[in-house]
Amino acid sequence: MTLQIDRFPIHGPMLVRPRIFRDDRGHFLETFNDRAFREATGLEIDFVQDNESISHKGVLRGLHFQLPPHAQDKLVRVARGAVLDVCVDIRPQSPTFGRHLTVELTERERNLLFVPAGFAHGFIALEPDTQFLYKCSAYYDPTAERTLLWSDPELGIDWKLTGPMVSDRDRAGATLFELFGRKP
Repeated sequence: MTLQIDRFPIHGPMLVRPRIFRDDRGHFLETFNDRAFREATGLEIDFVQDNESISHKGVLRGLHFQLPPHAQDKLVRVARGAVLDVCVDIRPQSPTFGRHLTVELTERERNLLFVPAGFAHGFIALEPDTQFLYKCSAYYDPTAERTLLWSDPELGIDWKLTGPMVSDRDRAGATLFELFGRKP
């Protein structure tokens, strides 16, 4: 499996571009190969849990993270539809603390996004019935889960769609300042 890795100005997240074999029948790709992932990224991560969500267009999920020692690395992808994926650096000692990056993930491109522990993560579905899949390096622990407010004005995230559908839990998220006592 050949992977192309794109890095971002914010250290940590990586866009993983798998090799896709297309022909008149459709396409084939490996969605995950541990050896290829380790060789391409230099990371040795044991993913322990796979999750899936289906979202209507305009559904916003996030920005979620888990506190150490339950913090999760995630490898996310879209199997159907498209999302605007958002990662916010919440590492207190990071020079890019409070900065975010956005990446559009689509079923056509089949790219994966690696989101390391120390980032709040969320997405908004850009198409109907978007199927979002992700691997996690730690098990879900509700006592360690936190939600960074998706609309925190200090973050300045352009979610691309107005009036998103947001869960009560995500609507009640805390600002970056409330969670960490500082602004970006």
